[in-house]
Amino acid sequence: MERMKNIMDVQNINIEAVVEKINLLYKISQERELTEEEKELQGKLRKRYIDNVKRNFKSQLDGIEPKNIKKG
Repeated sequence: MERMKNIMDVQNINIEAVVEKINLLYKISQERELTEEEKELQGKLRKRYIDNVKRNFKSQLDGIEPKNIKKG
């Protein structure tokens, strides 16, 4: 868990590491209650993950070209 404490800037971690750390914190939470610091880190990691999903989804939507629909 010491490694978790050293991670302050969640924005600079690649998304695979974010998912790995979210899963690790979840496992720990099943064994014992998370510390306040771990809960704070978990929240930051989850926000980073959700922001990434939103950004990717928006990028996909921006790339969609509407087709002309003929009414008739």
